[in-house]
Amino acid sequence: MNFEQLKYPAGKFVNPESITQEIIDSAISEIENFPNHLKTEIENLNEKDFDLKYRPDGWTISQVVHHCADSHLNSYMRFKLALTENVPTIKPYEESLWAELPDNNLSPLVSLQLLEALHTRWVYLLKTLSEEELNKEFIHPEQSEKISLRENILIYGWHCRHHLAHIRLAKDMRF
Repeated sequence: MNFEQLKYPAGKFVNPESITQEIIDSAISEIENFPNHLKTEIENLNEKDFDLKYRPDGWTISQVVHHCADSHLNSYMRFKLALTENVPTIKPYEESLWAELPDNNLSPLVSLQLLEALHTRWVYLLKTLSEEELNKEFIHPEQSEKISLRENILIYGWHCRHHLAHIRLAKDMRF
């Protein structure tokens, strides 16, 4: 496997030209099922296994799980901001620095619990969005572009696949 395949084992995110309700529903389903899939992948790992990496100089399984909690919390907040403000500019965060904070020393099972509760609320919200609400946008200052909520749903469906693939790869490759 080359570096690009190790970095993106599920492929890079591709935004379709047309985002249909079927595509949105599929992505919401991925988001909804993510905590259960994650639990299946990590529930039988021991402490040493949580230190496995999906590529040299990549994150450990533990860091990936904690990152997903951080990232999905941020995304949930971005949805709420876009739904309650007029095209807000969101606050990016330094995910690599967040991965080094002391709370990442906790068991990844703590972040799994957080993801389970968060996804229950997030998916409930996503399933209630009207066509008008799906078209609401926020500005991501790093790309200086507007991102619609419908697009962000797809991004996070992909994000779930992306990091599950990292965990599976780490378990298989054992770097």
